[in-house]
Amino acid sequence: MRNVLRTALVGVVTAAAFLTCGTAGATPPGPGVTARTLARTTVGGTDYTLREITVPPGQGTGWHYHDGPLYGVVKQGTLSHFDSGCASDGVYRKGSAIQEPAGPGHVHIGRNLGTTPVVLEVLYVLPHDAPFSEDAPNPGCSFG
Repeated sequence: MRNVLRTALVGVVTAAAFLTCGTAGATPPGPGVTARTLARTTVGGTDYTLREITVPPGQGTGWHYHDGPLYGVVKQGTLSHFDSGCASDGVYRKGSAIQEPAGPGHVHIGRNLGTTPVVLEVLYVLPHDAPFSEDAPNPGCSFG
């Protein structure tokens, strides 16, 4: 499944237009969280960016939302995902696919509650020049 999703993600990017390598943008808010851009292209008014995100043990992405949908796969570790109601809305283990809908009505946080780094490959489908994420305040949860 992981290889199929990865192939599909890369296929979407390459089929959309010429594949170009980018530089890493800003990292998510958690200490030690890193992001590396693997590929990026723009078709019409939409940016397609494939990134590798690494979340160290005990860290998280910070509360945020996206201006477009995201599609990803967990390459390593286990990602715990929480919605703005402070409820778990998914636990994603190695090989799992993850999808995040767009908009400020979908504020969330991803956390690594395990002992090994979480590594994600994520396809961002965003309006041209939109940021990878929009910061959001903690909605009142005792974590994050």
